[in-house]
Amino acid sequence: MSTAEIHRQITADEIAHTFEEEATPKVDLGIYAFEDWVALAIFWVMALAVFLQFFTRYVLNDSYAWTEEIATYCLIGVVFIGAAMCVRLSRHIQVDLVYRYLPRPVGRALSTLIDLIRITFFGYATKLVWVYIQIIGDEQMTTINFPKNYVYYAVLLGFVLMFLRAVQAALQHWRQGYSVLERPGAYDGSEI
Repeated sequence: MSTAEIHRQITADEIAHTFEEEATPKVDLGIYAFEDWVALAIFWVMALAVFLQFFTRYVLNDSYAWTEEIATYCLIGVVFIGAAMCVRLSRHIQVDLVYRYLPRPVGRALSTLIDLIRITFFGYATKLVWVYIQIIGDEQMTTINFPKNYVYYAVLLGFVLMFLRAVQAALQHWRQGYSVLERPGAYDGSEI
């Protein structure tokens, strides 16, 4: 049996048509939520601060010290507010291999328990951050005269959003009868 590949001759016209766009795809911004836009805005502030740091350090040879601190605090905001997006989309790291070998009712009960633990954790973390803000929220940033409590409020907002999104995800799991742990293919599009 021959392993040679057989190719059909393609005309220049056929090649040219492959580059034509069929239809302009519709832009759907409805898939993005509040936390997506806030994280994106903070990300761009961080990117501008990093660019300014690079520019002043390597082009002007006189770096602004405050840009590094602002970029660090922006990264904190991006991480915690962006984590709410991951909770909403069920994109955090999880181990779903165990669920393949469990009986369906046991997997369902364990998945519900994990939803409840997640909600409890985010609720408790929200409370802890709030207490932390009350204790040391009036501290000033190191390089600029600006209170750190805005950074702490971004973390608080992230945990509040994660709590709300975890409740929303748990309700969705309860209504549909399964979670991403039980049927990951239903969430990533690989399930038929």
